Amino acid sequence: MTSLLTNASAMTALQTLSSTNKNLGVTQNRIATGERVSTASDNAAYWSIATSMRTQSGALGAVQDALGLGAAILDTASSALEEAINKTKEIVQKYVARATPGTDTAAIDAEITQLKAQVVSIAQNADFQGVNMLKSTGGSAANIVTGYQPGAAPTTMSVAAYDLEAALTGATTTVAVDTALKAMQSAAATIGAAKTRVDSQKSFTSKLVDSIDRGIGQLVDADMNKESARLAALQTQQQLGIQALSIANSSSQSLLSLFRG
Repeated sequence: MTSLLTNASAMTALQTLSSTNKNLGVTQNRIATGERVSTASDNAAYWSIATSMRTQSGALGAVQDALGLGAAILDTASSALEEAINKTKEIVQKYVARATPGTDTAAIDAEITQLKAQVVSIAQNADFQGVNMLKSTGGSAANIVTGYQPGAAPTTMSVAAYDLEAALTGATTTVAVDTALKAMQSAAATIGAAKTRVDSQKSFTSKLVDSIDRGIGQLVDADMNKESARLAALQTQQQLGIQALSIANSSSQSLLSLFRG
């Protein structure tokens, strides 16, 4: 039955076109954002998981920065200790030379004094961003953030300070300087081991961030090849829908010909 009041064909064509336009909008949004889940309304479960994972990824990025800072602090202390150890070895040599008959002990003593002053200066200036692990006053342990787990406090490691500034105080014999030298070497080994651990943790954290980012991508990223093909299909459907609606609307006009004499 043909009716002037109700055009069923046009209503069907309009519903089909509206559905196509809606799907086209979704596909265009996916192509524009690169995500098939960009809001909670797209997929509440995946969106929630991805949001939590992004939070974790961002926090681990901050951990990477903290590890980099910690590595720089330890590297500064390690380099300073290495230089101080070299100066202390010279001091040992000076004390051995001083014991040799006929040497100018006053001149050697002056050299020893200067070398000890250099060690003190090294300790006082081994500062990175306000952290100095080697001086007597104001020296502090290096407390480094090493990890993060959601719902828990960040994990940290502490590397003890070493009082290099006072290491040679009162060391006036070869035996005493040798003892101080061994203590310096032990402190350097401890800091070096901590630096290796920090570098390893930084590398692991970088890989962990990459793994989390890949996981987020698997949850929310759009398959651009698939979306491109879908876009072309929907655009074709849209054009056909517009033509179908136009044809359905024109059927009412054809009724007028029945009443023309």
